[in-house]
Amino acid sequence: MKKKELEKKKKFIMELLKDPVYQPMRLREIASLLRLDKSQKKELYEVMDSLLEEGKISLDKKGRYEKASKSGKKAEKKKREKQKKEKLTGKKKSRETDRIKYDEASALEGTFIGHPKGFGFVEIPDQEEDIFIPEEKTGTALHQDKVRIIVEGKQKEGKRREGIVVKVLERGMPQIVGTYQCNRDFGFVICDNPKFSKDVFISKKDSNGVKNGDKVIAEITDYGSGNKSPEGKITEILGSSRAPGTDILAIVKSFGIPDEFPERVKNQALRVPDHVLAADMDGRLDLRNVQMVTIDGEDAKDLDDAVSLTKENGIYHLGVHIADVSNYVQGGSALDKEALKRGTSVYLADRVIPMLPVELSNGICSLNQGEDRLALSCLMDIDEKGRVVSHRIAETVICVDRRMSYTTVKNILEKEDEEAEKQYADFVPMFFQMKELSAIIRESRHHRGSIDFEFPESKIILNEAGKAIDVQPYESNVATRIIEDFMLMANETVAKEYCKEDLPFVYRTHENPDSEKVESLLMLLHNQGVSVQKAKEEISPKEIQKILEEIEGLPNEAQISRLTLRTMKQAKYTTECSGHFGLAAKYYCHFTSPIRRYPDLQIHRIIKDNLRGRLEREGRTERYREILDEVARQSSVCERRAEEAERESDKLKKAEYMSYHLGEEFEGIISGVTGWGMYVELPNTVEGLVHVNTLRDDYYTFDQEAYELRGDMTQKVYRLGQKVRVRVADADKMLKTVDFVLAEEQ
Repeated sequence: MKKKELEKKKKFIMELLKDPVYQPMRLREIASLLRLDKSQKKELYEVMDSLLEEGKISLDKKGRYEKASKSGKKAEKKKREKQKKEKLTGKKKSRETDRIKYDEASALEGTFIGHPKGFGFVEIPDQEEDIFIPEEKTGTALHQDKVRIIVEGKQKEGKRREGIVVKVLERGMPQIVGTYQCNRDFGFVICDNPKFSKDVFISKKDSNGVKNGDKVIAEITDYGSGNKSPEGKITEILGSSRAPGTDILAIVKSFGIPDEFPERVKNQALRVPDHVLAADMDGRLDLRNVQMVTIDGEDAKDLDDAVSLTKENGIYHLGVHIADVSNYVQGGSALDKEALKRGTSVYLADRVIPMLPVELSNGICSLNQGEDRLALSCLMDIDEKGRVVSHRIAETVICVDRRMSYTTVKNILEKEDEEAEKQYADFVPMFFQMKELSAIIRESRHHRGSIDFEFPESKIILNEAGKAIDVQPYESNVATRIIEDFMLMANETVAKEYCKEDLPFVYRTHENPDSEKVESLLMLLHNQGVSVQKAKEEISPKEIQKILEEIEGLPNEAQISRLTLRTMKQAKYTTECSGHFGLAAKYYCHFTSPIRRYPDLQIHRIIKDNLRGRLEREGRTERYREILDEVARQSSVCERRAEEAERESDKLKKAEYMSYHLGEEFEGIISGVTGWGMYVELPNTVEGLVHVNTLRDDYYTFDQEAYELRGDMTQKVYRLGQKVRVRVADADKMLKTVDFVLAEEQ
């Protein structure tokens, strides 16, 4: 290799190793990452040897390359001599870190989060940053294990703290879901979750008649050691990986989402009446003569919210009427315990896994058109500035006049469907009043600083065989915004009343973002040419809102919005009323979806006990204070689980859809940039990676401050929001990934 070319390639490799995302890799892993052919691999050997000699990079005990420390060449020489000595004498430190002696007072306990490459991280409760665990220091820890660790050395600036696992306290995954690979007398289960990085050995006697390529559940009987694979036995065969629905069922099982109701719960649901009993109406406010509608998606079956609206003397009388699920799901019952266990309904690409049996969710608890239903109503009087001047929360009886869809209401409001206007003529004036009030509420929220992230969601179309045949963006419209605004208003109103009365309650809280993440965001925005100033140490919702206004209309608007969203913390359920940063709201809860969210169901019980005077009279206040922390915690955990499963389901089906379009070209926008390459998002919301090594016209390096890839010789730049034309190079349903190449690069 010529000296000039060698120097250029050395520079490229050094940029790769300096990338914050990079973790030490062996030569073959680097070659695989860069997608090098046989001749290029030989060149890579030459490049790495040259950098080793110069002391710019080093090798660890596992033969993986990393950027050298300051001691450079001397340290590498010493390490090589030590490795040579170990090879000659046969002496080598054991990888079994459980035997390490340590001071228990300095140890930390947390959850081990694995990585496909063998290293991991440990999440410590009440600590913002997790601890990095190198592969050789993970001991026998596997994904989701509860472990004890010690932190090694001092934290280096800009880097995570590093630790070593000294003991596995509790195994986190007693079973795994994966694909069975058969050998002659044994087999292995390759876990669908790549974070569980070990294949599980299955002996013939424990294979349960499984066939090669089947999706299975394997119980782990031996977690192995540093040199020994985990062992297990097949407990359930989900079906061939090619059979319709097996792929999504595997996701359901891998996340431990209950997909079948126990017999006791089913029997209890069957005993619930299918109509409202006269006795249940006693003492309730009768609103059956009030004009009201439900507005939902066309395929929705569990209709848990209805809305009504009139206007008088400049005051809007808004009614948000929510199905009274608590009337049919008694606290502590089998139905209630199962609902808490599930926490939420889960919406996957080909199915819905409900929190409650369909006899309830689609039956007596669904606000079906023309049928009497029990409800908990939040009746608000709102002035022309969007302020709630008075309100009442009441147990009611309602009867929905019309079941409307978002599409129909949108078409009526935008004058796009004359037939619908005629068909729903009696409701059209109310729809226009709703549009008017929605705009007022939205403007009021915007004025106080509420952050409005608007990204198109995915709508994945499947055929009868469960295959993805289309992926479409599903964007909000005037009708979806009306319902969103009315539900937010009801949630805030209910939360404010119960917070001020200091009663036990479950709130939806959203904490301020971390200052470090905010600073990184501001630096990125500055380098993207976006002018932003921060008045105080902590950023305010209003300042985030200004960022979104500043980037409005820019080509990279959606991408910067996503990066801004990633600086935010996750919202969660708590018993403390500490406000919602994203909504710039002092008071917020989830009141409006008790069919599909457990916190809503729980606070409905509290509200009804308060309305009926049972909180103090029957000593229920203390009982609620005892249980609500666990309700909030469990609900947050289940929500995260559902979100992850839904995300994995979408990624799988998007990869499947793109696998039918290999070689085809699409227009896209660069949605992310890293040292490995750039992510490109298509108009249909599918995102894929253009690997940096496929950019053949130059050697590209990642400029972290500018958040862009720049060619060393041509100075060609790829940055956020840039339009590019890509060709589909690969789509892996198993890994749930899509690879693109730039169309002009082939």
